[in-house]
Amino acid sequence: MASGVKVSEEVKQKYDDIKKKKCHRYLVFYIKEEKSIVIETIGNRETEYEDFLVDMLKCGPEDCRYGLFDFEYQHQCEGTNEKSKKEKLLLMSWCPDTAKIKKKMLYSSSFDALKKSLVGVQKYVQATDESEASREDVEKQLRATDRQ
Repeated sequence: MASGVKVSEEVKQKYDDIKKKKCHRYLVFYIKEEKSIVIETIGNRETEYEDFLVDMLKCGPEDCRYGLFDFEYQHQCEGTNEKSKKEKLLLMSWCPDTAKIKKKMLYSSSFDALKKSLVGVQKYVQATDESEASREDVEKQLRATDRQ
């Protein structure tokens, strides 16, 4: 079921800036007036995943957010000694269990519209608590998609 929420042009432009130009590290989005997905925070290229989580969670325990993060990590193929740098675009839906039901429904039904407009994201994560959004948990999920 689609919610009718639209993705703003600014979201698409900033996504392209991250994907193609590597200008920013992350974006945090929210649904404005139940009509459109807009940018709340832009993280500069030097920021870390922990900064992203702080910005994602600052909405409080009763609200939801979406976040896009350009995740970098080291990958070592089996049988080699070399590590290579991997980058993957991660799109997260943050809907804590403590959020209001109406908010959770709006965010979960609007996630598809965001996914469709951000072509090229390699991993989608739906987090309902901090452990599911943790760097370790997310990195584990990203590594599961790597070739060994």
